[in-house]
Amino acid sequence: MTDTTLPIPQLPPLRRNSGFRNFWLSRAVSGLGSAVTTVALPVLVFQQSRSPLLVSLVAAAGTLPYLAFGLIAGAVADRVDRRTLMIVSDCLSALCLGSVPLAQALHALTVGHVIAVAFLSSTLSLFFDAGGYGFVPALVGKDRLPAANSALYGADTVVRITGNGVAGALIALVHPVGTLTLDALSFTGSALFLRAVANSPARAAGSGSRPGFLRVVANSLSRAAGSGPRTGFRESVGEGLRFLAGHPTLRVMTVVGTLQSFSGGAIVGQLVVFADRGLGIHGTDGRIGLLYMAWSAGGIGGSLLLPRLRRRYDAFPLLLLVLPAGALLGLVVVLTTDWRLALVALAAWGTAYLVVLVNTMTYSQEVTPPELQGRVNTTRRMLSSGLGVPLGALVASTVTMSAGIRAGMATAVVSITLAAIVVWVVRLRGLAGTAAGA
Repeated sequence: MTDTTLPIPQLPPLRRNSGFRNFWLSRAVSGLGSAVTTVALPVLVFQQSRSPLLVSLVAAAGTLPYLAFGLIAGAVADRVDRRTLMIVSDCLSALCLGSVPLAQALHALTVGHVIAVAFLSSTLSLFFDAGGYGFVPALVGKDRLPAANSALYGADTVVRITGNGVAGALIALVHPVGTLTLDALSFTGSALFLRAVANSPARAAGSGSRPGFLRVVANSLSRAAGSGPRTGFRESVGEGLRFLAGHPTLRVMTVVGTLQSFSGGAIVGQLVVFADRGLGIHGTDGRIGLLYMAWSAGGIGGSLLLPRLRRRYDAFPLLLLVLPAGALLGLVVVLTTDWRLALVALAAWGTAYLVVLVNTMTYSQEVTPPELQGRVNTTRRMLSSGLGVPLGALVASTVTMSAGIRAGMATAVVSITLAAIVVWVVRLRGLAGTAAGA
């Protein structure tokens, strides 16, 4: 029999795609500034108030927008030109963060102002991300999504590690308020890089027909005045929810992503306590920083590994392998008392963690129609970042207080194990249904 299989064409490297390269640079520049601000904002609030409660409100302000505006952001992103939405979000973020040093110079800065900035800047980042979910597939094509998302997440991990690492020195050098000035400049740089994507052929084909952001606002006001019919936000949001609920595989993978994010919230939320009570690393011991770096470094490993795995496995079968491996690695971390073994296991666990999250997001972008990308993916993000992460941190801390740190950390392992059980039950039911049909 003659083999008529056509050879798979070799795609050019992503670095040759000028549109994606500029988008990647925009994310790296603003991500570095945001990583520093993540440290600077709580420090600034604590310096002004000396209140642990107000410091915790800063963290809450960074996650609440996902629950409050996740569905709205997705609907907006699917109605407007996504590139314009991202540029506007970056410019408003620069103004928002720049208001802090301005208020400081005018001797009018308050704790409420800083908390409001934390909430508003996180909300603007949510709208940026909502635009990016549909923008990236238009830039690179669905065949390149695993590599593109891995490159973006890998860069995000690197700049987060770098930003967190230099934050202390910058805060000491230019004061927390000064670091916010640098972050405002980073958002300005991000907007300029996005402007450079304007002439990308892929963008012109993928999203060039969309109306501009300001035009959509004007049209919406005109329609609201009675000049014509319009599709309301409620109907628009409902369309995205129906697609997500009606796609069996995507529905399961959304549950898996939320359980995975729950485990991430549990791990990061209890890592300092685990270092102290589980590994004997106390106070200002520098090995605490190594634990965080190991977890983040695992993310870099995952970003490098995912494109290779996706060339060998489809999205759902990949979960069948990686989720059980993540549960086993988590169990090693929970049971060990040796900090060196914990470092290695945390890095490996972080690799599996990121593979699952990026694989799930990539699959969602692959199967979602272009006009629904914002709504479907912000709904997923709302469930994972807005619900899974804070809920994981809350449950783990509650268990730790009542049953000890190893039990608290074990909640992360239980969550991943549940995710593994879900995908295997779905897989086995599918095989049983196929056999019965045959």
